[in-house]
Amino acid sequence: MLFAVAFGLGQYWQNEIRNLMGVTEYNIPLAVASPIIAVLVFCLFLAIGRGLRGLYRWVTKLLHRWIGMRAARGLGWILVVGLTYLVVSGVLLQGFIDLMNAAYGTRDHKTAEGIHQPTTSLRSGGPGSLIPWDTLGWQGRNFIGKGLSVSDIEKVTGKPAMAPIRIYAGLASAKGAEAQAALAVKDLERAGGFQRKYLAVVTTTGSGWVDPALVNSFEYLTNGDCATVAIQYSYLPSWISYLVDQAKALAAGRALFDAVYGVYAKMPTSDRPKLVVAGESLGSFGGEAAFTGANDIANTTNGALFAGPPNFNTLFRQFSDNRELGSPEVEPVYQNGQTVRFANNAGKAIPPTGQPWNGTRVLYLMHPSDPIVWWSPRLIFRQPDWIGEPPGSDVLGTMFWMPLITFWQVTADLPFATGVPDGHGHRYSAEYVDGWNAVLRTGASSQELAELRPIITEAR
Repeated sequence: MLFAVAFGLGQYWQNEIRNLMGVTEYNIPLAVASPIIAVLVFCLFLAIGRGLRGLYRWVTKLLHRWIGMRAARGLGWILVVGLTYLVVSGVLLQGFIDLMNAAYGTRDHKTAEGIHQPTTSLRSGGPGSLIPWDTLGWQGRNFIGKGLSVSDIEKVTGKPAMAPIRIYAGLASAKGAEAQAALAVKDLERAGGFQRKYLAVVTTTGSGWVDPALVNSFEYLTNGDCATVAIQYSYLPSWISYLVDQAKALAAGRALFDAVYGVYAKMPTSDRPKLVVAGESLGSFGGEAAFTGANDIANTTNGALFAGPPNFNTLFRQFSDNRELGSPEVEPVYQNGQTVRFANNAGKAIPPTGQPWNGTRVLYLMHPSDPIVWWSPRLIFRQPDWIGEPPGSDVLGTMFWMPLITFWQVTADLPFATGVPDGHGHRYSAEYVDGWNAVLRTGASSQELAELRPIITEAR
């Protein structure tokens, strides 16, 4: 009976969330399968629990042959917990990682259907490039093999455009992040990237992916007078990279920016491009790594755009935790918005409204319903501020915190974070149009922005 009530409430709450996100379809097969899956998961956890209890009793009985029962119980508990940890973190986790490495490592040598080596010298892997096409990896070839042409941009903007520059170094292009970054910068110089009006340093996600919406928006709004450079540090999905490649993401973010800035800083001030940094999800984690704080970003760049930052991001947490008194965690105000700002919807007024936003602009895009932004181990025993505050536009107002339970609720949302309409969860597409417009101060009209948003969303 209790299970039926819980299932019914769950379906009701899910329907409320669908309404908030504008989702009209209802997955009946999934709804029917949900209780069956729940029972199977429960049985699995029950079997594991009983198995561990049986192991503990066996170990305790064995130890009791030589020591007292109280000591045997204490030592047995320590041995079983230690063995469980070693098996989970060692054998199981390592076996899973090895399996994923084999699967994604094989794919990294392949090329997606419809992707071809560029015929322009303005892209890595093209004529005259210092980086061979076959070293770019799966995602690198996607990033280089796709993209906007001059006619694509002019058709949308109605203005004269240039062919954008795209530079990418894969894991096979050079050995180590510093060598990859140095090679990418040399290829960037060769292609004339430092002579463009705008230069974007992008840190990829775990798989080496660069969101087309991020770069396409940047190229449209700059009329192609821009260059984008990125390097690959892994071929595993971001959630696996978080477990095993965090250090690689940080190293890649630092190495690439330092290599770019090494050339940029030596240029005459009047000849420098407008230097910006960007990253989505784990890419924002790596992108932050090159800086110590807001002043460092302001002193070395002309802007930054980070989308869907994981809750463990160093600077993101620093800015959010030190927000202005009274500003909500879901859309915090840091130092009166002087440099850093946060937006749930960059198409609307970005708080604090009415306050000047001069100099370098750093903007974080974050949806209230994005579990990647809000997931943290701290949810286990501590209520976050965002649950006690007025909810975001796509979060249920009835949500409340429960020790341990809320952590697993948010954890369960992680695999489905991108399976939602654009503008919700971990789906950032059209927001890049307004985000870049705010950071770059392009002067695009509201009509131009409105016409560009669906183009970016459809192209993803």
